[in-house]
Amino acid sequence: MTNKAIADYAMLSDRHSAALVARDGSVDWLCVPRFDSPSVFAALLDDRGGSWSIRPAGDFTVSRRYIGVTLVLETVFETATGTVVVTDALLIGDGPDVHRLGADAPHVLARVVSCPRGSVDVEIRYTPRPAYAMVAPLLSRVRGGVRARGGPQQLVLSSPVELEITGQEASAVVPMSECMTLRFALHGARVGDPAPRVWSDGEIAGWLAATEVAWQNWSDAHQRYHGPYRGLVSHSGRVLQALTYQPTGAVVAAPTTSLPEAPGGDRNWDYRYSWVRDASFTLNALWVAACPDEADEFLSFMTTAAATYSPERALQIVVGIRAGRDLTERELPHLSGWRGSAPVRVGNDAWRQVQVDVYGELLDAVHRLSGQISEFEPEARTFLVALADAAVRKWREPDHGIWEVRGAPRHFLHSKLMCWVAADRAVALADRLRAQDRVPAWTAAREEMRAAILTEGWSDVAGAYTQTFGSTALDASALMMPIVGFLPACDPRMTSTIDAIASRLTDRHGLVYRYRVDDGLEGNEGAFLLCTFWLAQALAMAGRVAEAHEVFRRATAFVNDVGLMAEEVCPRTGDLLGNFPQAFSHIGLVNAAWAIAEAESSGVLIPPC
Repeated sequence: MTNKAIADYAMLSDRHSAALVARDGSVDWLCVPRFDSPSVFAALLDDRGGSWSIRPAGDFTVSRRYIGVTLVLETVFETATGTVVVTDALLIGDGPDVHRLGADAPHVLARVVSCPRGSVDVEIRYTPRPAYAMVAPLLSRVRGGVRARGGPQQLVLSSPVELEITGQEASAVVPMSECMTLRFALHGARVGDPAPRVWSDGEIAGWLAATEVAWQNWSDAHQRYHGPYRGLVSHSGRVLQALTYQPTGAVVAAPTTSLPEAPGGDRNWDYRYSWVRDASFTLNALWVAACPDEADEFLSFMTTAAATYSPERALQIVVGIRAGRDLTERELPHLSGWRGSAPVRVGNDAWRQVQVDVYGELLDAVHRLSGQISEFEPEARTFLVALADAAVRKWREPDHGIWEVRGAPRHFLHSKLMCWVAADRAVALADRLRAQDRVPAWTAAREEMRAAILTEGWSDVAGAYTQTFGSTALDASALMMPIVGFLPACDPRMTSTIDAIASRLTDRHGLVYRYRVDDGLEGNEGAFLLCTFWLAQALAMAGRVAEAHEVFRRATAFVNDVGLMAEEVCPRTGDLLGNFPQAFSHIGLVNAAWAIAEAESSGVLIPPC
């Protein structure tokens, strides 16, 4: 069982995969060569899951940061006798095209250890456990390092010092003195791919320097936001870039699996996939915090991944990062889970669910970028028209909703709202889709949906728009009504809804829950950072800017020391919960900051890349 706090971790990314590094210098999560590959290190989920630690052998204090506007991590260990600095990165190199960051990534984790002051004994422990720790590989010395064989991954650890191999662990204690530097590299590959190799000291130094330059160049070329909370917004843009699978443009919801929504509970899901529902929110955030090129990449992936839609088959709500469809969920009983939160799952059975809101989310995403697209291909036009027709046909059906409730289907307000969005955006795009003949039917359905939402979605008892038709239960997704343009935020019923959520759907920290009703699962969950940012965004759109700032700051108080957010916050302890870092939380931050900027001025312009 691992006891480290989720907030203790920093992320490294080469835009193909990700690693999580703890404050104590241990790499406790690494999947190579892709985000959704089986893990090499999984101590994040079980101490037996494998890790690679570099730290002083005795007592120490820690500080850390990302270097400049990069995702190169610098951890400083202070001891009684000296200082050790560990610099970590998943290498990406410095290609000539800043729009293709990570395209030539070599799938190498580099760790550079230096001693700028005094002398320190540094302890190195390397315990790879491929295939989600189902394999204890055979370790053997090679010239310049250690090779690990066994399971689906091949690994070579390049080491400037000789490591002692004991069973399935390689270790050493190295006396370091002032101005001494050691460079390590872990090169991974799948069995059948070109074999990993030992990297020279000069190669590691050169690629690490190039990786810093590449992140710097990307940030300089893409990040032009100058509104409130600029530092947080820009960093969130880099996090979203880091969570993007470069070969396809897919944005993973998070790079981890099974970090729980409640400690010791079983709300543990695999988030290393790309959700259609995130499309609109992600595109807007990428436009603000990164560049339209990244947004266009993501839209291209989402439409391609979803484009086998037919009237007989519902649109799949989540796909793999290479557009894979079968994400069948399974449990890994040999892993105990973070702080005993079992089961550990890989795959996500949400792919089997029907959620009618996805039609609106995808059409809204297309509408956002339609000005960047000179002309839709005939196949894309057919696909998008089919989406709008499906929303019109299916909006009256119950579904599992935005939160993927695993109980019986219900008539969720948010699902009806997004079907309204689908019809509304289809009408706006009709000329571009060459579907003017559909406009009367889409318009009539849009008005019918609007009337149903306004009447059946409202509860006089709750004084708010509610989670499902005919209920009194609050749901934070009702805050999307002004965000998608269904109602002005200052509409009296919308204002009442905002106030009801702010007062009755929050924890003691002022953070917003998704809902507080039975969802077919055991246990409870924490407050949702995304939903808290929605509240800030809705308040800003209502002209209540001071309140929006207050809510925004409540949420960002839970950003960790290197600017990362999880999905949820424990209402009792204030600890971060859920998969980490969570794209949706960073998306919410960006969109809320933009809304505040818009409310404070006539608009914050972002020059084109």
